[in-house]
Amino acid sequence: MATRLATGDVASLAGAAGGPYAFRDDPSPGKLETWAQRLTAPLRARSNSYATLSRILTHVHRHDGTFTDCDDAGLRAAATELRYELKLQNLAEAAVGKTFALVREVAGRKLGMPHFDVQLVGGWAMLNGMIAEMETGEGKTLTATLPACAAAMAGIPTHVITVNDYLAGRDAEIMRPIYEALGLTLGVALADMSDAERKAAYDCDITYTTNKQVAFDHLRDRIQLRGKHSRMSMHFLAEGRGELLLRGLYFAVIDEADSVLVDEAVTPLIISQRGKPQFEREMLADALEAAASLEDEVHFRLNRSERRLKLLPAGETWLVDWAAERAGLWHNTRYRRELVSQALKALYLFDRDQHYLVDEGEVKIIDEFTGRVMEGRSWEQGLHQLIEVKEGCEITGEMETMGRISYQRFFRRYLMLGGMSGTVNEVAGELRDVYGNDVATIPTNRPNCRQRYRGRMLVSEDEKWRYVVERIRAIHAEGRPVLVGTRSVVASEQLSELLTREGLPHEVLNARKDRHEAGIVAKAGARGRITVATNMAGRGTDIKLGDGVSDIGGLHVIATERHEARRIDRQLFGRCARQGDPGSYEEIASLEDQLVHIHLSDSLKRVAHTLLESGSRLGELGAMMLVARAQKKAQGRSGRRRVQMQKMDEYLSNVLAFTGRLE
Repeated sequence: MATRLATGDVASLAGAAGGPYAFRDDPSPGKLETWAQRLTAPLRARSNSYATLSRILTHVHRHDGTFTDCDDAGLRAAATELRYELKLQNLAEAAVGKTFALVREVAGRKLGMPHFDVQLVGGWAMLNGMIAEMETGEGKTLTATLPACAAAMAGIPTHVITVNDYLAGRDAEIMRPIYEALGLTLGVALADMSDAERKAAYDCDITYTTNKQVAFDHLRDRIQLRGKHSRMSMHFLAEGRGELLLRGLYFAVIDEADSVLVDEAVTPLIISQRGKPQFEREMLADALEAAASLEDEVHFRLNRSERRLKLLPAGETWLVDWAAERAGLWHNTRYRRELVSQALKALYLFDRDQHYLVDEGEVKIIDEFTGRVMEGRSWEQGLHQLIEVKEGCEITGEMETMGRISYQRFFRRYLMLGGMSGTVNEVAGELRDVYGNDVATIPTNRPNCRQRYRGRMLVSEDEKWRYVVERIRAIHAEGRPVLVGTRSVVASEQLSELLTREGLPHEVLNARKDRHEAGIVAKAGARGRITVATNMAGRGTDIKLGDGVSDIGGLHVIATERHEARRIDRQLFGRCARQGDPGSYEEIASLEDQLVHIHLSDSLKRVAHTLLESGSRLGELGAMMLVARAQKKAQGRSGRRRVQMQKMDEYLSNVLAFTGRLE
């Protein structure tokens, strides 16, 4: 399942573009293949090094003046000529180098942003099936145009995939002048579009979309193809397209690859249709009432770090007595246990404004990695309906599964796969084992001027928020813009109330205000600006500094709590000091933060508390080390969940696929 290009791959890919619906049919890596990938990793690391990849620059610079005197028509003619070269030479270095030189010339003219050398190398790495680690602010959006143009000009349908509709639409519109100048068609496939609009977008040479949208559209196509997997049937359907949305899965360039391929890989993608409510409201209310009467560590045991719950024997006995006074299904032991267990989860494992919010009487799930609302998504097995009753909302029907696929299985189906991110080295081994992609580290174009201020660890949340307000006031007094990152909607609104009381003007960006995202981000780098945001202001957010802000130190970022993955923290820090600009960041946390509460043992919490009470800087550093330990534990838990998801996906593929209902 290697995703590195070989000489014969490009010709077959370009040829397949006009044929049947293309994708890797059985992409699951076997143990032998995984071991082979690991054994050869040191050897491949040499060919993946920047020194080796930068050989492409020789071919690019050979054409530094080739296109300078061309007018727009001349550039279009050169692009047409290069289409033949790329196909005939199978995306060889010389042809790609010339193409990159042309794309760079066009980017300079149309956007005023010619590609830097490091971006050229990053583009070459992605075209060779690697994940390019490029520091935040290094222009990954512009870099993606290089492999996208080269592949599309070779006749390979190309998807540029990012993490949300806002970024997909924004990036496509910013880069549109480049593609149009080269004679390439550009489409955008977003969630609020009709099937016909998305189908037209996928028919373009290059399509910008999100990981969720393209995966769901492929799953819909697979449902259409169900029972029609013969070569003749596939060819007929692909030629006429019928109701199929995609032409196949040829080449994908994934922005924020660690978020798409790793963080979001713990959740299966499920297409379902709304059925009738399985439970009456009265029964759900009874289940919640019973759950509220049970005691933790007496009747049940919660494992918050693993998001699991177990009924204890005392709880089973209590439920038997409780159900004796009720009729119907409450006398069914399995039914009673499952529904009350789900009710306990609804009460104790899912919190309003953290895991979900209530918008116009509707429960909407919040993506914990992006801070955005996951429109149309719901929890299974009665959990969503229990939360609706818990919040006093109208009960919606249960979702009946029509098809499912995991991100691991979906992205392995692409014939070519490359990507980029600013925070990927920590999961390089997982990307190699699961997807077959090596990581290439690309240096910054200019020296990084980001400054790290002294971090603080405090005992209580109240102390933390008071200190956060003090730090915001101090930085604001200097005239510098401040971006404050919070983990949840409720935390962002709590801090907003404190800032309002202190008379500090500010803006809040969270899942409730996602419609105003562009406007808030556009002003966040202005002099004296204060912005409080959830993870929405993390990945893909480019905060431009206002006039004179560079002279007073640039943007300052304050993280008010660690996330479950250090990579997400680093994404927040990366909003400042981009492309050689000045900037700084600091971390302020407490022992009452969710990460500590869930992932640090009681004994280590007591140790951390004692260290902080000492009042010494050494004690504070020791407490911070224990919090870092909790974060590593959380990262390990997430890794195990992804492994379990992959194993479950393979199990369902092997055991249930014969029914034709898996996809």
